[in-house]
Amino acid sequence: MSLTASLDASSATAVPGEETSLPLQVRNSGSTVEEYRFEVAGACAAWTTVEPATLSLYPGDAESVSVVFRPPRDPSVLAGETPFGVRVVPTSDHAEPVVPEGRVTVAPFTEVTAELVPRGSHGVRRGAHKIAVDNRGNTPLTVGLTARSGTERARVSFDRSELTVEPGRAAFAELRVKPGKRLWRGTPVVHTFQAVVAPPAPEGEEPAAPPVVLDGSYQQEAVLPRWLPRALALVCVLALILAGFWYGLLRPAVKSAAREAITPEVIASATTGTDGAGGPNGGSGGPSAAPAPTTAPGVAPTAKATPTPKPKPSAKPKPSAKPLPPDVPTSAQVQVRDAVGGGPSSGTALTVPSGKAFRLTDIVVQNPQGDAGSVVVTTGEGSRFLTLALENFRDSDYHFVTPIVVPAGGRVTMTVTCRKVGRPVGAPAPGRCAESLLLGGTMQSVKP
Repeated sequence: MSLTASLDASSATAVPGEETSLPLQVRNSGSTVEEYRFEVAGACAAWTTVEPATLSLYPGDAESVSVVFRPPRDPSVLAGETPFGVRVVPTSDHAEPVVPEGRVTVAPFTEVTAELVPRGSHGVRRGAHKIAVDNRGNTPLTVGLTARSGTERARVSFDRSELTVEPGRAAFAELRVKPGKRLWRGTPVVHTFQAVVAPPAPEGEEPAAPPVVLDGSYQQEAVLPRWLPRALALVCVLALILAGFWYGLLRPAVKSAAREAITPEVIASATTGTDGAGGPNGGSGGPSAAPAPTTAPGVAPTAKATPTPKPKPSAKPKPSAKPLPPDVPTSAQVQVRDAVGGGPSSGTALTVPSGKAFRLTDIVVQNPQGDAGSVVVTTGEGSRFLTLALENFRDSDYHFVTPIVVPAGGRVTMTVTCRKVGRPVGAPAPGRCAESLLLGGTMQSVKP
């Protein structure tokens, strides 16, 4: 063999966002001048290069090249050990390539972001919020959730104390604000609070990332609205006006009309029952006789029997319809990545099961990298209801007073078309656009 190649070390450690080099020794053991090119094989090939890319050696000479590892600071490159190989390929046809192998260990890093949705809530009894935690590091992360109230007149609590988030994913928790006393009437009271997302810290060491503090507020509304006393006073005034109108105008007119209708003729007719002829019920003055039935001579009169009507059968009560189960609060999320120059990439956040209907009330779209392009959200085949330009926002949330109903079998899908990959502040540019979609609403059972 006229070619030998070996790595100075069989393993190396690469820090995301930084550069690490590993020397590679190449020796030409042949009798002719030879040129070599280098190819990196393995999962790290996308962020590993050999410098210089080609090398020419005289017979018997040896030189060193550098295998340079540049892992991006991105959740797509997970922490851990990865094998790799460097193919040293001679340009001449008669020589065989050599593949020295090694292992590179990607160091872990922690980066956490969080968002409170909505920032401010209002209600009579309690305020409801959701917190979305994004793990932008390259290792699974368990964060602690704590909340503190700005006043002593309200209690703030999470539905859980910890939240585990996979790399490049988002997880959600619910936060509730409950006032200590009920406000019956008066001006609404605003209760401020803070939600703290704290990454873990080994005992006696600094945390891997600083805690994220989110400010929020809850406006406590009065049980009796402010307009209720005025409405009651107005109703009382109207009642007094109607009563005065009745007793002052309508009631005397009704009494006068009743007196005018009582005449001597009406009184005589009501007391004696005469119709003006002198005798009751007729002009002869005698009692009226009922007509006798006509029968043949010698035949006794027979009375006709009146048939007794049969009672109608009572209708059977119809069985009451079985009530549907109550609506279930539902949330879902999806993250879509797309490279520049290719076709659009899509991801489905939620598929409505059979016999259900999803009432969509809240949407949060995140563009953390500041990418440029477009994002389209659909609820079925061709039913596009939200189109956004990525360069116009970083975080955008929408809340619908009238819910968007997604029927059974419908899918809420996000499609991303990447034109330019953004670059976060203080970090190298990632390789692809990355957007996230968060949904909130209720899953409703429908009649078959």
